[in-house]
Amino acid sequence: MNYLKTILIVFALLGCWLLVRAAARRFAARYPEFGAVREEGEGCGCGNHKCGEDQCKREKHTH
Repeated sequence: MNYLKTILIVFALLGCWLLVRAAARRFAARYPEFGAVREEGEGCGCGNHKCGEDQCKREKHTH
């Protein structure tokens, strides 16, 4: 019975996390002045074409 409770808790937490992510996307769509929501694994890195390349050029010159 404890296993069933544990599995239900894990799925409930996953469902809550998905709801939070959806709410963050809706908020970002309504208020673009606050910037876009960055998904996990995305962001402004040197392999990412969504961001400017100025930071990557600076990093290459400093290394």
